[in-house]
Amino acid sequence: MTTDDILRTVTEIAAAETGLPETVLLPDSDLRAMAGVDSVRVLRMIARIERTYDIELEDKDVFGTSTLSEVTAVVDKLVRTAA
Repeated sequence: MTTDDILRTVTEIAAAETGLPETVLLPDSDLRAMAGVDSVRVLRMIARIERTYDIELEDKDVFGTSTLSEVTAVVDKLVRTAA
């Protein structure tokens, strides 16, 4: 599993949980600044990512990230550590 694979999956999950099309969810877009994306949607997205990868993100990671690239980097690190 590559970082690109993780980014693709994180983007798919973000699209499903936010209702936004994947085409507007760019790696460096600030999710919290996007119209219609509130903290509840972000938390649901994080919960789904955790279930998908069987990991648990720390609160500092959840609240310290705002872009798909940042979320992907945290997930990538945890997945590699668990392997």
